[in-house]
Amino acid sequence: MLLAQSFAWAQEGKWAPVAGKVMTEWAENINPHAVHPEYPRPQLVRADNWNNLNGLWNYSILAKGAELPETFDGEILVPFAVESALSGVGKSVGKDQELWYKTSFEAKASSKERILLHFGAVDWEAEIFINGKSIGIHQGGYTPFSFDITEALSGAKENELMVRVWDPTDEGPQPRGKQVKNPHGIWYTPVTGIWQTVWTEKVPASYISSTKNTPDVDAGTLTVEAEVEGALPGQMLEVKVLNEGQVLSEQQVTIGQAAVLAIPNAQLWEPGNPFLYDLEISLTNGKKVLDQAKSYAAMRKVSMELDAEGVQRMLVNDKFIFQYGPLDQGWWPDGLYTAPTEEALVFDIAKTQDMGFNMIRKHVKVEPARWYYHCDKMGMLVWQDMPSGDLGNNWNPRPGIVGVGTEKERSPESEAIFKAEWKEIMDDFHNFPSIIVWVPFNEAWGQFKTEEIVKWTMNYDQSRLINGASGGNFFPVGQIIDLHHYPEPAMPNPQFFGKDMVITLGEFGGLGLPVEGHTWQQKDNWGYQSFKSVGELQDRYAELMEALTKLIPQGLSAAVYTQTTDVEVETNGLMTYDRKVVKLTPEFLQKVHSQLYKANVNMD
Repeated sequence: MLLAQSFAWAQEGKWAPVAGKVMTEWAENINPHAVHPEYPRPQLVRADNWNNLNGLWNYSILAKGAELPETFDGEILVPFAVESALSGVGKSVGKDQELWYKTSFEAKASSKERILLHFGAVDWEAEIFINGKSIGIHQGGYTPFSFDITEALSGAKENELMVRVWDPTDEGPQPRGKQVKNPHGIWYTPVTGIWQTVWTEKVPASYISSTKNTPDVDAGTLTVEAEVEGALPGQMLEVKVLNEGQVLSEQQVTIGQAAVLAIPNAQLWEPGNPFLYDLEISLTNGKKVLDQAKSYAAMRKVSMELDAEGVQRMLVNDKFIFQYGPLDQGWWPDGLYTAPTEEALVFDIAKTQDMGFNMIRKHVKVEPARWYYHCDKMGMLVWQDMPSGDLGNNWNPRPGIVGVGTEKERSPESEAIFKAEWKEIMDDFHNFPSIIVWVPFNEAWGQFKTEEIVKWTMNYDQSRLINGASGGNFFPVGQIIDLHHYPEPAMPNPQFFGKDMVITLGEFGGLGLPVEGHTWQQKDNWGYQSFKSVGELQDRYAELMEALTKLIPQGLSAAVYTQTTDVEVETNGLMTYDRKVVKLTPEFLQKVHSQLYKANVNMD
């Protein structure tokens, strides 16, 4: 099989994955001339006048501070990180070196147009050069960014693009999730450089640059705010809400004013009924449409309320739905942070749903926008973690029993980096209704100024609930208290916290089963509790589900099982790392999960 794959890839050109690495089945389908060709920004769509720049670029790894290179080491397949097998390179970089990219693209703007260059994500610091001129620097490994490159274009059709990337991984203060220089245990291979789609876009001189959509189910309204670049006096915004092409509500507002659109008898978005309304946002000058973008939104409410026993419960659309999902790390053996294809990206969500889960906790990683788009379409609830970084403090895993935890004393630079990227993440992913919980900290990993950060987060987005510190490094702030407990399920004591906070189990389980031929390494793989057969694993999982079910009437609102897939040396996934073996069948999991959703909770 590997020889056949190598031959097929060789026919496409010079690119081939790094040999000897674990591969998913989707790796076979990669065309280096059309890699991740899907439109990358589903919440603000201009279907025309965009150009995907993914593909084979030149790369070079040089000492930090070097000048623009004139020669290169070879080719790299964008958007796969340089350390990954699918990049075709498989090399490390580190804090003392920089990764350089070079490609060319066609772009020419008329006097009434602008050309934007977009990056889905680059880890961590990226400086962009057009035709040898630096046009800007972006810091942040998990958020999209763009530059107006119109003035830097050569005037000719062909232009040169170079990118300089510096990423210190765990030797710097920046958010980096599970990446470490020396991977081991629960810490994984570094991800350096471009890991999401790069693309150009032609827009008018005045154009819609972003939108913010916020539902209010109680009021029956949807508020749409839009930012306009290059706005001129007399220009207006027209916002329409549509269902299957029929206009339900529309409003015209001045630039800078929010459109508040009434949606009578709204269909509500929730698991089992992921109803989405279409949006059409137009920029006009009173006579004609200057720019138009399409989007979508959902009417969805997330709240908390005391049940009949006086314990806070997490509600979706004023209903108690027990939320149960896997800890999803979003790692791939061949692409690391980047799924090999769109089909692979969707597979994990669809398989999770097939297994009878209704929620995913996206763990210390942020996905491309299209991942959340598919969660929106499929009705999958998402808890979104902030990627951790600048670790070093201890934590208290038993909230309320031995007191509060500790905090990291970060440098002013480290604090500023965290705050800037957290705000950027919340801004960039605000419009996805699937995200119902923000999680700024996990297990004291770099946790600092907890009260300040959590209160700011609660105030900044009041349309979601805030899980201040997943794992029990507890400070009495936020709306959710969250315990991590392996392998048995457990929960914080409702007598201590239930009147003020939603009670959740943020991680448990971790049942391991290494599957020969599908592991990252031949031996020394591990899980929190390891088994030798599917039968043993299945019996133990069923026991955990019985114990978990008993906690729900006592006050538990949600639980997160570790984890979706194996990741590197961890073998506690419901699937192997290559996704080729599903260890516990969806039919079995649906059956044992069904009891969770039937547990009796009295909200009257």
